[in-house]
Amino acid sequence: MVREIMQVVETIEALREARAALTGRVGLVPTMGALHAGHLSLVEQARAECDAVMVSIFVNPTQFGPNEDLSRYPRDLAHDLSLLERAGVDVVFTPTPELMYPPDFQTWVEVAEVSKGLEGERRPGHFRGVATVVAKLFNLFQPHAAYFGQKDAQQVVVIKRMVLDLNFPLEIIVCPTQREADGLALSSRNVYLNADQRRAAAVLSRALLAAGAAYEGGERHPEKLRAAMLAVLQAEPLAQPEYVSAADARTLQELTLPGETPVLLSMAVRVGTTRLIDNMLLPPALNNRADLTAVLGR
Repeated sequence: MVREIMQVVETIEALREARAALTGRVGLVPTMGALHAGHLSLVEQARAECDAVMVSIFVNPTQFGPNEDLSRYPRDLAHDLSLLERAGVDVVFTPTPELMYPPDFQTWVEVAEVSKGLEGERRPGHFRGVATVVAKLFNLFQPHAAYFGQKDAQQVVVIKRMVLDLNFPLEIIVCPTQREADGLALSSRNVYLNADQRRAAAVLSRALLAAGAAYEGGERHPEKLRAAMLAVLQAEPLAQPEYVSAADARTLQELTLPGETPVLLSMAVRVGTTRLIDNMLLPPALNNRADLTAVLGR
């Protein structure tokens, strides 16, 4: 039976008790909190497709590198819980790092090939932390479906591969990136941007759109698509590109020759001290829930 009042649980025992009380199809939305409309769109999709919706809020320390922003990552649990209650969530799990990683913890999940490039190359160990915590959450929640956003496209591919390889009995549902009016992808890290940086940050979506327009105009050479993105980024003085990529959307292997395989355009760009990522599938028509779920990863 679906609970009418949202439960907030902090222990594994309480989570398992709450999960056991739910019947029908159960959807999970894993988050790190600092919730915005992008997260809520995942909850809305889960609500539409499931009998009950569960959410985790956990800033996972093992996916942050030594020079990354773990200590200052935005946190506002009271606000997050208020949003989730209004969104009709049934259960929220808010564990501590000590609960998820006790002192003698020594088991890790590594997804080999699809973790190597893009974010994996620039953030060593990141996807080991992601895969491990998501595997733990799947084990704890036992969902029928889990909902993730397109903005973290490589994460989606890594998790889909893990689910396939480890025989998790659930569906991975990918939902389109939610954007501001000027195209900036919603992200918890956007709060770090000052006014000038916020204006400049819209250059990421403009760069993707420029490559998408070239593709629609008949361009298929991946190097030309990368060049189209880079030209737009380099025209913005406050943007410092770390990488631009045109990769096979299923394997994440960087493309070198023209073809008709679905292409994942992606990039990481620093605006001030804030590192932003964004992506788009080609052909552009693929950027919808059904195609994202089917095309990204294997």
